[in-house]
Amino acid sequence: MLEIPHIRTHQQQVVQGLQKRGIAGAEQLIEELLEYDQQRKDTQTKLDNLKANSNAQAKKIGQLMKQGKKVEADKLKVQVGSQKSQLKTLEAELKIVTNRRDEILFKIPNIPHPSVPKGNSDADNKVESEHGKVPVLHDGAVPHWDLIKKYDIIDFELGTKVTGAGFPIYKGKGARLQRALINYFLDQASEAGYGEVIPPHLVNEASGFGTGQLPDKDGQMYHAQEDGLYLIPTAEVPITNIYRDVIVDEASLPIKHVGYTPCFRREAGAWGAQVRGLNRLHQFDKVEIVQIQHPDKSYETLEEMCKHVQGLLESLELPYRVLRLCSGDLGFTSALTFDMEVYSAAQKRWLEVSSVSNFETFQANRMKLRFKNSDNKKRLAHTLNGSALALPRIVAALLENNQTPDGIKVPKVLQSYTGFDIID
Repeated sequence: MLEIPHIRTHQQQVVQGLQKRGIAGAEQLIEELLEYDQQRKDTQTKLDNLKANSNAQAKKIGQLMKQGKKVEADKLKVQVGSQKSQLKTLEAELKIVTNRRDEILFKIPNIPHPSVPKGNSDADNKVESEHGKVPVLHDGAVPHWDLIKKYDIIDFELGTKVTGAGFPIYKGKGARLQRALINYFLDQASEAGYGEVIPPHLVNEASGFGTGQLPDKDGQMYHAQEDGLYLIPTAEVPITNIYRDVIVDEASLPIKHVGYTPCFRREAGAWGAQVRGLNRLHQFDKVEIVQIQHPDKSYETLEEMCKHVQGLLESLELPYRVLRLCSGDLGFTSALTFDMEVYSAAQKRWLEVSSVSNFETFQANRMKLRFKNSDNKKRLAHTLNGSALALPRIVAALLENNQTPDGIKVPKVLQSYTGFDIID
């Protein structure tokens, strides 16, 4: 979340950032937030002063009793009793104004980086670059949802039987390809200096709040209500929350982690041809890279993480492009996001396979993730994360782009992982 002192000292800048995101009534929203925060401060001051006065009088009562001045002590006891009632009233008022302030604050998204283009939807995202050559497919080439049936490598019908729509079962060479991609992505991240972790696949509410999924995406997450736990929508949530309420040493930055997890998303309202087959699932596999970095170096790190993802796509010989997300398509917690999309030759469309984002201090402020510098002062760290990579659309593009009349060729970098060079 945004820092209130920053909002107060950069009010116009914050309002303009929210307006760029298309937030209606941004100016009134910020004014209301700051008004509640001022009420909170004033109430807290009254409460603290009354507590100090009450404590001083209580101490004086003890002194008077020792001196045998019972009448005077009894008079003070009456005053102290009256103050206790006032304290309860002020404590209740403080809770109310703090909750009202926080209700507004928790719903305010991050402020876009100045380089974020203004726009309303993904149609306004800026294409930064395109790489690779789009393959020319043979006559009779088909989309991946037909290929997986032909070669019996992924079964949607069986997944629907076992669980429901959007939960496919990978079989035979399809399962081995999936495992090969996961291991390859993990190995490449390890070589790039990321420490591997295997996090839980469920998180508590505090973790969901820490990285900004709650309350923003409450309806999109699977919720085990009896236990108060949520199935993770991405490994970003458990990995980043490892450092919730932690103060790290400046010398330890950057902290780099990679983790593979299944991801679970309800995707409520998703429909149409664009979500057919592997294009959108309720459960899918993803390898995630996460960094905790010094604020002065986070944008340099963002570029480094984007290059890592691009290197993976190039090694898989997939044509791809890099998009700078516009303000209308930017995630709630992000200050700047780059999407990587691969070209799906049979579908003749671009498919998003990675988002790499810098959240600046937004997540760190929610999690109280700080670092201690050489002057022993505490500052909020910057957090970043990226898909490296999400598997379903990578698999879709690999199947479609590498299909031949004799089978589907496996990229060279994966053959030592799969143990085969063609799916036939």
